[in-house]
Amino acid sequence: MATNSKNSEKKPVLRKPVFTKVESLKPGTQGHNLVVKVVSSEDVLKKGQAKTLYLRKSRVSECVVGDETAVIIFTARNDQVDVMKPDTSIIVRNAKIDMYKGTMRLAVDKWGRIEVTEPVKFEVMKDNNLSLIEYELVTVGPN
Repeated sequence: MATNSKNSEKKPVLRKPVFTKVESLKPGTQGHNLVVKVVSSEDVLKKGQAKTLYLRKSRVSECVVGDETAVIIFTARNDQVDVMKPDTSIIVRNAKIDMYKGTMRLAVDKWGRIEVTEPVKFEVMKDNNLSLIEYELVTVGPN
């Protein structure tokens, strides 16, 4: 009398995503879910042209994204670059904050996801750019 292992296994309970606003992002944090609008997109790096067949093709763009509270620079890599077109509304899932030269950058790695959604109703606040704030690493240790 064998028991069916599929019936004894429980499916993991999925939680509803909690969406945050751009204004609440802090350095060194991760797991952010955001609904943002792409303001601008600028190519920064293109590698792997026709001459260099042995190199893996890679593209990097810096895109300004935001909501009604603030904007931040999003670092788009490879296939993400095609999605990040100006005036596109995007849902960003499981994003993290990377630090680049002391400033915050929003990024999505292999554990996150970017998807296009229907146009959002809010107006992007371009005056509050979180990527213009410079942070300094301070180590706290015993005296």
